[in-house]
Parts: sequence; structure tokens; C-alpha cells
Amino acid sequence: MSSKVDKYSILLPTYNERENLPIIIWLISQYLTKKDYNFEIIIIDDGSPDGTQEVAKELQKIYGDDVILLRPREKKLGLGTAYVHGIKHASGNFIIIMDSDLSHHPKFIPKFIEKQKEGNFDVISGSRYISGGGVSGWDFKRKLVSRGANFLTQLLLRPGASDLTGSFRLYKKDVLEKLISSCISKGYVFQMEMIIRARQFNYTIGEVPITFVDRVYGESKLGGSEIVQFAKGLLYLFATT
Repeated sequence: MSSKVDKYSILLPTYNERENLPIIIWLISQYLTKKDYNFEIIIIDDGSPDGTQEVAKELQKIYGDDVILLRPREKKLGLGTAYVHGIKHASGNFIIIMDSDLSHHPKFIPKFIEKQKEGNFDVISGSRYISGGGVSGWDFKRKLVSRGANFLTQLLLRPGASDLTGSFRLYKKDVLEKLISSCISKGYVFQMEMIIRARQFNYTIGEVPITFVDRVYGESKLGGSEIVQFAKGLLYLFATT
């Protein structure tokens, strides 16, 4: 299938991202327009009290409501359901998921697309843990937690992919729909289960090195409860897969 026929629907779940949203949208537009890719950006806002939706409406006026689709929800309902909601409105045959807080740089999206085409992969995962990848802006403790979590996951689940907890990925649309319907986990563990299920279904996974940058504006949503949730989810997947 040629790149002219392919369309990329980028799902951007948001919560209190009014400062970041104009920047991430501008960057996505710059990098994908330069390559002449056909794309749309679907903003799934979970009732942000900071005016994120108002910013999104202004961006629609600039880029067009055929490029920027605002599909809000009333409240925070979880990442998995945000993707389900976004897919319902996606017209592309490929889905790209990424964070809206500038931790995932849009410059990597063309590399995801090129890698997918090289091997007709079902899933392309951005990885911090392969050669050329890394993190920026993290203190030693957070790096230790991330590395430790990834090491335990590799040891227990042997997933065949290097970065299980990352949320910067490209999927064939039908593949993502099947994976989401098969996943049980919520929140932080959800991304990890998606890769495990992909391996169970014998989907092909390609990896692209990325640099993860700590969020520029706002507060990180990763805390102690997410770490506990991760540990429980890891044990559940170890026992059931």
C-alpha cells in the first residue's frame, strides 16, 4: 500500500495540557507535512479544568477541523478507554499513540513510519533501551525505577521487545483494536500488556530508538500508586501468560 493511500491517525489523550498542546500539534504538523504524510490528530480530553479544550478549539481554527479532531470525555476514565474512544473517530488505517506532554518528540514519527514499511510490521514501538535510545531530564531514582521495572519484566515475561512500559507506538488499526479488546489491565500496566498480547497473537513488532524527555510543563502523573499497580500487573501477567 502506497504512502499516498496510508493515513495516520494520531491519538493524543490529554488532561491539563493547555501549555503543551499548541507546541506538540505544531511539531507533529511540521514533521509529517514535510514528508507529505496524510494524517489527522485526535485530541481525547478527559474534562481538563485548565482550559485544554478551549485551546484545542483554537487550534482547530488554525489547522482545520479535518486535521484536528476534538473528541472530549466528561472525566478521567483511563488510558485504555481513551484509545477505544479515539479509534472510533479515526479514519486512518494506522494509529499512532503518544503522550501530549512533549516527552515524545514528533521527529521520531517519520522513523516509525519508515520502519513499519521496511518489514510491514504490525506494531512499531519507540524504545528507550536499545542503541540510540535514552532518557533526558530524569533523576537517578526515576532511572533506577524504570530500568528495574524493565529488567523484571524481561526476566519474568520474556516479551521479545525491549521497552514494555513506553507509550509511543504505531499500530495497524485492526491490530490495535484486537489488542485493546484482549487487554484486561488499566493505567500504567496497560502498555505492557499490549506488547505481551501482541506476542501471543504472533504480531510482528519493530523497534525504533527514541529519547524520552521529562515533561516540560505540568506535573508528572507517575507516583507511588502507579508503581504498586505495575508490580501487581506484572505478577498477574506472569501468572496468566
